[in-house]
Amino acid sequence: MKMERQVMRVKELNLGLQLIATLLVLCFCYTHAVAEEKSQQTKKTFIVHMDMSKMAATYEDHFQWYDSSLKSVSESADMLYAYNNIIHGFSTRLTPEEAELLEKQPGILSVLPEMIYKLHTTHSPEFLGLGKSDAVPPASASISEVIVGVLDTGVWPEIKSFDDTGLGPIPSTWKGTCEVGKNFNSSSCNRKLIGAQYFSKGYEAAFGPIDETMESKSPRDDDGHGTHTATTAAGSAVSGASLFGYALGTARGMATQARVAAYKVCWLGGCFSSDILAAMEKAVADGVNVISMSIGGGISDYNRDTVAIGAFRAVAQGILVSCSAGNGGPSAGSLTNVAPWITTVGAGTLDRDFPAYVSLGNGKNYSGISLYSGKPLSDSLLPLVYAGNVSNSTSGNLCMPGTLVPSQVAGKIVICDRGLNSRVQKGMVVRDSGGLGMILANTELYGEELVADAHLLPASTVGQRTADAIKNYAFSDPKPTATIASGGTKLGVEPSPVLAAFSSRGPNLVTPEVLKPDLIAPGVNILAGWTGAVGPTGLTSDKRHVSFNIISGTSMSCPHVSGLAALIKAAHQDWSPAAIKSALMTTAYATYKNGENILDVATGQPSTPFDFGAGHVNPVAALDPGLVYDASVDDYINFFCALNYSASDIKQIANKDFTCDSSKKYSLGDLNYPSFSVSLQTASGKGGGAGVKSTVKYTRTLTNVGAPATYKLSMTSKTPSVKILVEPESLSFSKEYEKKTYTVTFTATSMPSGTNGFAHLEWSDGKHVVGSPIAFSWT
Repeated sequence: MKMERQVMRVKELNLGLQLIATLLVLCFCYTHAVAEEKSQQTKKTFIVHMDMSKMAATYEDHFQWYDSSLKSVSESADMLYAYNNIIHGFSTRLTPEEAELLEKQPGILSVLPEMIYKLHTTHSPEFLGLGKSDAVPPASASISEVIVGVLDTGVWPEIKSFDDTGLGPIPSTWKGTCEVGKNFNSSSCNRKLIGAQYFSKGYEAAFGPIDETMESKSPRDDDGHGTHTATTAAGSAVSGASLFGYALGTARGMATQARVAAYKVCWLGGCFSSDILAAMEKAVADGVNVISMSIGGGISDYNRDTVAIGAFRAVAQGILVSCSAGNGGPSAGSLTNVAPWITTVGAGTLDRDFPAYVSLGNGKNYSGISLYSGKPLSDSLLPLVYAGNVSNSTSGNLCMPGTLVPSQVAGKIVICDRGLNSRVQKGMVVRDSGGLGMILANTELYGEELVADAHLLPASTVGQRTADAIKNYAFSDPKPTATIASGGTKLGVEPSPVLAAFSSRGPNLVTPEVLKPDLIAPGVNILAGWTGAVGPTGLTSDKRHVSFNIISGTSMSCPHVSGLAALIKAAHQDWSPAAIKSALMTTAYATYKNGENILDVATGQPSTPFDFGAGHVNPVAALDPGLVYDASVDDYINFFCALNYSASDIKQIANKDFTCDSSKKYSLGDLNYPSFSVSLQTASGKGGGAGVKSTVKYTRTLTNVGAPATYKLSMTSKTPSVKILVEPESLSFSKEYEKKTYTVTFTATSMPSGTNGFAHLEWSDGKHVVGSPIAFSWT
């Protein structure tokens, strides 16, 4: 009996020990799982840039080297993309510690964290002079050989803007594909839309697998932005196009005969740099001639800017890269995409408007803008209320969801202030609260800028001055009333163009010596193709379907320039991207016929080269510029030397071994750029100091692309404190592609730091005018 008890105790002890062991194992497994989950949560996507010259001979190929390098810091990590065209390297998910270890390995040029970029979001061909001008070359085989690659949200292939009637075979230079995916097959492409692909590995690594109930894992455009930009650049002509009858006419891209290749890189969560880089690499390999990207992020040094690096490699292979400047205006220094090899485009208006008239109970009438197309309000006046007074929120004036009190809104017209949430959502909030109409009031931030929207209820967006007048009436009258009526489409609006308030401005915060933006193009209220997946407002509650939509942003101005670049490329097939950009810039205009600078709608005052760069694009003149400022890879490398970049920095961007000559003096002012941005020193760096001189010398080289001619100098300046000496003052060209160099010496009296000034330099042979803006800043 005693022995049995001892055996039982031993068994109990063993069971206890087993239980403890099991609990320890479970605890370890749980701790390990938590640690693993935490590790996965802290992992981020990095783009790893490799130096191919450092690959050991023991590796059979570069992919093996990439894999070995990655496995040396993480056994579990996989490559998202392997790059071998734009850069040599790969993208992967790593912890910050693993990324730091990897960057220390031999042969690693850089390990850059993923950046998330965002989208910068008919009548314009006629406004630009492309309607019936004899100066524009007719449809020909050369333009149909040009391929515009659009990196955006994809494409909706069924719309008429991608009709390939009359187009010949796909260019033999095309090496791309029509990628099959959800609701997208090989027959979705044709001789117009010759390719479509999607890139989502970076996006899915960050957000998990794509929810295909929310967005298509294919090149199909669920957003509309990509279809709009692609058709603006190179859409086929479609007669009878409009949005609910607004902007009725023939909708066409800038280069109607050019081919389109769509690369979907933007998703609900944004546009990820690993995906963008993969798409740029594919576009270069596919054989595109122009890359159009209405995408932007933050700003950083060029050797750490994924888009700038990818664009450099594309430009080095003869591909022009056009990017939007951003929608951060009117704030100074709000530009993105500022690399000098990128064509950076700001936004202006057309001479077309969509008036919506507001009539008040005091007899006053005001004009705003709207694209509302539903049942109109009756002629009788309705009660008028200010949203801030009929709200349960301190921010009720903004008409955010859930902030309006239905019993105080029902049957009335509501004044909502612009800001924070989308303009169209404000109207939806008013409608859902029982309101019958909305007056969308610009605040000081938006000034007099009027952007049209396809509202879901009768509405009118009004400028700040009008908004203040309407509010004063609403606050002072005991029973204020109003009504809203549509005015259709109005052409011939003057002055036009004006600079859009949202268009991002200079100076260039990365390199102040390079003036950005380069130029402006139509970007306000632009009609172009649209997706069938969402309504014109993009709101989920908007069930309307349209083939064309009217939207605004530098996203819209960028593809205008992309398409115009395609036209110039077709007319001058041997021109470099820099030459094409120069032609667009030196022929741009910055003044109206009365000599006044293009107005800035944000201030009502004349704008400056920090706002519009070289000016508003003039495509007819750009086809025959006379002279161009050309630039090669070597010119940009000298520019890097002037920035004191190391050999490693240069290799990251240019994929070229180059060490700057320590005995040579490199100058940022010697980059052969079509515009001038001159940084002048204040006295002792403190400003003031009258009589203290600052002297800067810039060098430029012009290439003759026209007939033999002599060009004479003309200079205008609005800054008498800067003396400008140009040597020589005459340039004679005896043959095509002959080059002539000149120098410009700027001598300035010191001014207070932060002061700006402007001048304009022109060369003319009597037929051509080759203009360059000059911007001065004292630092």
